[in-house]
Amino acid sequence: MAGARALLRHCPLLLPQDRHGTAYEGFVTAQGRDFHIRILLPVDFQLKNAKIECSWRLKKILRGYQHILKQRLHSCPDLVSFMVELKTVLEIALKNTQDLHIPRPPEYYSCLVRDLEILGWNKVAYVDTGLTTVKLKAEDSCGRQHLIALKLNAKYPTEPPDCLVDFPVPFAVSWMPQNSLMDIYNQFLAALESLKEFWDALDEIDGKTWVLEPENPTRSATTRRIAIGNNVSVNVEVDPRHPNMLPECYFLGADHAVNPLRTKLNNNMHLWDPEISLLQNLRELLEIDFPSRAVLEKSDFAKDCGICYAYRLDGSAPDQVCDDPRCGQPFHQACLYEWLQGLPTSRQSFNVIFGECPYCNK
Repeated sequence: MAGARALLRHCPLLLPQDRHGTAYEGFVTAQGRDFHIRILLPVDFQLKNAKIECSWRLKKILRGYQHILKQRLHSCPDLVSFMVELKTVLEIALKNTQDLHIPRPPEYYSCLVRDLEILGWNKVAYVDTGLTTVKLKAEDSCGRQHLIALKLNAKYPTEPPDCLVDFPVPFAVSWMPQNSLMDIYNQFLAALESLKEFWDALDEIDGKTWVLEPENPTRSATTRRIAIGNNVSVNVEVDPRHPNMLPECYFLGADHAVNPLRTKLNNNMHLWDPEISLLQNLRELLEIDFPSRAVLEKSDFAKDCGICYAYRLDGSAPDQVCDDPRCGQPFHQACLYEWLQGLPTSRQSFNVIFGECPYCNK
């Protein structure tokens, strides 16, 4: 109820279309203009699997911002947070669209070229033909490559450019009219170093374990679903500001397989040592060795759904497993929900549905 009130406060023209709260339709407002939008959430309310339908006007305005919106869908905790960020992105997009039609004074170009020469052209990855978008490249102390996209308005350098980065945390630029691109670049470098331990922790996980989701993680992704065994995995949510602290862990798999892991985690939680790596801590707390990439293939853990016979369904891997030890067949949550809804023997209590396994009938 609180979430519905918050959504109504931020987007009063976006209304629920069903009693489950999985479909919303209406308008999102920015700069006094209303844009038609429709949002469809899956039954598990996971934003990363949501579908967004919008008018051609809105689609055209957001054309260069799709990757940012996809990142936000993966990282926002709820629909309210995403809509707030969508409105922010839309405000920026509208401002930049208007800026394209504002003629730049000669001082704008001379100032921008001077700033780029001072910064060094070797740090420039891209400049558009209108000199309104600049992408700068940087390497952190561990050799990782990063980009920052700058969208400059006609009042530069009186007003700062909008900065787009692939970060798990907001990147706010400190700016004064006498500042230059060098100041933004130095702030970008400082932000990269502040996230070094976070990326170190996730790079170790990506390099030494089998990550089931996401398949191609961006630098802003804070979660990893790590394979533990056949149809058993753990979803780890790492705090980018405190990457050495115990992350949120959610186990996926049959009860007989994941309950012992939950017990070990609860019993050994006090042994967490922020002086050693996140992966080593997980190994010691769970008293396991994660399957090695050098010995096993991803196909040993990536089992197809027992209903649709596919591994990926709208980007999601099977995450529901039959509790019978002799079966253990995985399913996509959406497939299982639809299957169980169609069975006359199934029963539903609030948002939980109970029924027989499509594979073994248990």
